[in-house]
Amino acid sequence: MSDTVSVARASDTRLSPPVRPEYERPLEPIAEATIIKVLPLHQRLWQHAWLRKGVILICLALIWEIGARIQGNTLLLPPFSAAMKALWEDVLNGVIPGRAMNSLEVLIKGYAAGVVLAFVFTSLAVSTQIGRDLLSTLTSMLNPLPPIALLPLALLWFGLGQGSLVFVLVHSVLWPLALNMYTGFTGVPEPLRMAGRNYGLRGLRYVFLILVPAALPSIIAGLKIGWAFAWRTLIAAELVFGASSGKGGLGWYIFQNRNELYTDRVFAGLIMVILFGLLVENVLFRQLEKRTVTKWGVTR
Repeated sequence: MSDTVSVARASDTRLSPPVRPEYERPLEPIAEATIIKVLPLHQRLWQHAWLRKGVILICLALIWEIGARIQGNTLLLPPFSAAMKALWEDVLNGVIPGRAMNSLEVLIKGYAAGVVLAFVFTSLAVSTQIGRDLLSTLTSMLNPLPPIALLPLALLWFGLGQGSLVFVLVHSVLWPLALNMYTGFTGVPEPLRMAGRNYGLRGLRYVFLILVPAALPSIIAGLKIGWAFAWRTLIAAELVFGASSGKGGLGWYIFQNRNELYTDRVFAGLIMVILFGLLVENVLFRQLEKRTVTKWGVTR
């Protein structure tokens, strides 16, 4: 009997974990630890995206200036300083601001109409089967079609006015934006969809309150793509189409100066087109992302 008890005690000793001795580790004084490390001034400045992009633009301008002076033919490639001088002169005399306002007026109309139509098509696609089939068929047919190829038909249908330009702009914005929106809507997690249905959301309320916030990164990406397509299409259409209702835009400004061999003013118009693209991308859309998807933690 005693042997059995001793064996049981020995087995219990082997199964139970060993008791480790307790000890205290002395902590280092907080005053001696470095809590905040102050970065040098150049590293703090380099953290700003606008400064890094500004350095890139300055380097590109220097390369342009040096290459043009080495090439030595201002008719083919004027220096950057000559293009900026022509830009400054035409800004002061009001030519470029007037042309830019004409282009922006047409652009806003076509872009807004394309966004509204894209939202309508996408809402139908996520709500009904016939809407999905309609959107899939139309995007397969019309998305590969270059917008500028529709300009001759637009001139026949809408005449020599802003309607022709607005028509090709709507075509350039509608299909890429609708594809991005539909991809974002279909990628919404199922728990969010179920939560919306449990709250009794249907139709447009379901789209606005559940699908749009969850798919906002894809929607903003589609808005960026649509803006770029619309801006390029407008400049190209103005180069081909010319003045609209007696008012020409930046594309018409470039076309006129090319005919008169004012190459510095041609580059001034191109610089203005680039500046508008940088302004919209880095101010308008960046602020939209910062106040929505970045603030909500959806994207980094």
